Amino acid sequence: MSLGEGNAGLRAMAHPVRLQILSLLTGSALTAAEVARELGLTHANASYHLRNLHSAGVIVLAGEEKIRGGVAKRYRYEAARDRLPESAEERGEIFVALGHELIRRAAQGRWSATAEPPPAPALMADGDLWIDPVKWREIHGKIAEAVRELHDIAQPPRTPGTIRTNTSVAMFEMES
Repeated sequence: MSLGEGNAGLRAMAHPVRLQILSLLTGSALTAAEVARELGLTHANASYHLRNLHSAGVIVLAGEEKIRGGVAKRYRYEAARDRLPESAEERGEIFVALGHELIRRAAQGRWSATAEPPPAPALMADGDLWIDPVKWREIHGKIAEAVRELHDIAQPPRTPGTIRTNTSVAMFEMES
């Protein structure tokens, strides 16, 4: 997740709805009305969250269009702009926020092997591991590349022929 300009970006990310909005805006540029419909929000609430994310530099304006006599702004999340805050405290807070979002998403997971079609097997990895630093950077780079590819191929919500997925990655070095 991109955190924009320091504390402003962190504050913008502090709300769980905003994390959901970032996920939506990865696959396509959307208006407040489209975000509201997808997440079951009011138009005013979606607009409020989009303004917060935009003013913090977390999302970008991707265009404007005239709709029913007004102007609708389209916003987009650009994963290529991702960066974590410099402060260790702020980085910790963002990982906690992502942990809460993972709990929400796991409740919506397709876990049943009897579902039609059956879901791909879930993948989960966790470890407090001691790794050679050269291998660590190599593997870190491969995972970062895979995450960028997922963001690059993301489609708008409910695009025919797509499935809804979750990918949450947190990788960092720890104090020895």
